[in-house]
Amino acid sequence: MKSAVVLLFFAAAGFFLLFSPWTKPIIPFWLLMPLLTASLALLSIYLDHARLAGVYAFKAWHIPVGVVSAAVLYGFFMFGHFLSTRILPFAQVQIESIYAIRQDHNRWLIALLLVGVIAPAEEIFWRGFLQRRLTGIAGILPASKSSEHRNAIIGFVVAAAAYALVHVWSLNLMLVAAAAVCGFFWGLLFLLTRSLWPCIISHALWDILIFILLPVG
Repeated sequence: MKSAVVLLFFAAAGFFLLFSPWTKPIIPFWLLMPLLTASLALLSIYLDHARLAGVYAFKAWHIPVGVVSAAVLYGFFMFGHFLSTRILPFAQVQIESIYAIRQDHNRWLIALLLVGVIAPAEEIFWRGFLQRRLTGIAGILPASKSSEHRNAIIGFVVAAAAYALVHVWSLNLMLVAAAAVCGFFWGLLFLLTRSLWPCIISHALWDILIFILLPVG
């Protein structure tokens, strides 16, 4: 648990540099973000090297689950954009400020970083390491023992909340809300599938849809 707390503080500090209005203008986002997430992922794998077999075992059904879940999540965001921009007067401006990080950068380089580094690294740390550590159990959704089920749910909720809260430095309600939705969605996917692969596939495909191919803003 101590290592999880230390890495969480490290993640929070990194996200502060990336998103706070005091540091964001001088931080090269597309350099620091892959470095930060890759560092968190590598440290997570090192600390959990004895427990990786169950979480990282790949099965063919992970691919369709990841693809379908990415499409479902994108649908949620399409609906959320439609609703929020009609209810909240500041929503569109905040959404556009999120997309501003793409300006003056090659879209395909961004796509490569999202798919090859950022998406898998975030899932390795936030779901594969932090959420699993917070459950205090080897599996994700045990077949028995109500106390272990309760721990799994608590770990899922706390990890998802932490994923949302590290984005609060941005002072952007739409970004924090988006992170909360994604954190709970992928955390639930991890909880139900007991594998990181559906989450990695879902996260990578969703990133490409939302940032490159079919942006909502």
